[in-house]
Amino acid sequence: MLTKLGQRFTDVFTKLMPSSFVFALLLTLITGSIAMIFIGSGPMDVVRAWYDGFFDLLAFGMQIALIVITGHSIAISPMVGRLIDKLAQFVGTPKQVYFFVMIVGSLLCLVSFGWVIITAVLARELALRVKGVHYPFLVACVYLSWSSWVCGLSSSIPLLLNTKKNFLIEAGILSNVIETNLTLGSSLNIVMLVFFLVLVPLMILFLVPRLQQPMELSNELSSSKNTKEQSIKEEADSYKLPFRALSDSLNNSQVLQLLIGLMGLSYIINYFYKNGFDLNFNIMIFIFIIIGLLIHKTPLRYTIAMKRSSSNISGILFQYPFYAGIMGIMIHTGLGSRIAELMASVATIDTYPMFSYFTGGLMNFAIPSAGGEFAVVGPSVLGAVAEIGAGLPEAEVTQMLSRAAMSIAYGESLSNLMQPFFLLLVFPVMGQGVKLQARDVMGYLVIPFLLLMVVQISLVTYL
Repeated sequence: MLTKLGQRFTDVFTKLMPSSFVFALLLTLITGSIAMIFIGSGPMDVVRAWYDGFFDLLAFGMQIALIVITGHSIAISPMVGRLIDKLAQFVGTPKQVYFFVMIVGSLLCLVSFGWVIITAVLARELALRVKGVHYPFLVACVYLSWSSWVCGLSSSIPLLLNTKKNFLIEAGILSNVIETNLTLGSSLNIVMLVFFLVLVPLMILFLVPRLQQPMELSNELSSSKNTKEQSIKEEADSYKLPFRALSDSLNNSQVLQLLIGLMGLSYIINYFYKNGFDLNFNIMIFIFIIIGLLIHKTPLRYTIAMKRSSSNISGILFQYPFYAGIMGIMIHTGLGSRIAELMASVATIDTYPMFSYFTGGLMNFAIPSAGGEFAVVGPSVLGAVAEIGAGLPEAEVTQMLSRAAMSIAYGESLSNLMQPFFLLLVFPVMGQGVKLQARDVMGYLVIPFLLLMVVQISLVTYL
């Protein structure tokens, strides 16, 4: 029954779901129209707000692009290829591939949500080695496994709450930081984490599409490529001159690259020694670059690997500004704050977690960044929760604020399953060489989205 229902949702999305770029254009017009109707903003006010936000995600977009490129360059190295070959010996059926990818992906994304790139590469390579894997469904599994990041070390809202002099403290909404033992270390988050690691991978096995002719990656690639691609080493060798030259010696120098790699490695060790296990985008990108330098051995091989890894990131480069423009409309017209205030005004001591959850989920469609969204809705929602808890002991109010913040985070994270924005993280790797669009994947995520939403609302409200 679930399999048939999942296929029906997939058929509907195939017919109705536009590309992620068209989705962004439509969402821009919808958000602008709501700002004019609901806030009373003039057309030019909306246009100015759109422009003011248009470039706000440039740094974030560049970080995402570098995460994708540097992570992919590691994954296409011979060393990683041999490791995946060994893993494939223990994963022999499509269902085992789906389950394995879900487990590994959820664990990796608990460390950092940028590590979904590693999951994507692993999944793609397993799809090439195991017959019968339905590739769009596998892409959906990779994207679903990414949802665990909200419970892990890179969950931006809990980290922000534990940052000294954060904007909520400066605004007088919080009197002090909220330590991560009350958010990431709470019983609510631990139960949510177990749910992602155990029950969601098992759930996915009941949703596997039963198709007589699944879309296999190897078939799609063989139909679009008639010649086998050179290895990185073979392409590097093809650039050598027929005679000895200093330029070739430098381009293929293992010593030069090793020295730079050791420099970077020394910084990484020193960084974690001083800061503990503090992961952010910049240190992750740096780690990926240094690992890539070391495992590709020579400058020319690394250059070729990076060139190949950069071939499919156009979606990230030109679509992020449009989503930033939508965020700009929400922020600069005051629409985001007004929606948060409206939802917070009807919340009670029993329902505030649920309203916080829905606020996070709804706002994510227009502000697909947890940190950016929390900057808009956090003051209104947490301010309302503090008023609801007035007169209660301070420790109890702090717990209420923690629960509300995590509810926003869970709602924001889950609604990504219905928002194609972050599929741009996965597609540069898994979409190479195949015709794959958001509509081919999103239908498989509807049932997981609905089931997870019911579970998460129950947990944030009653646990």
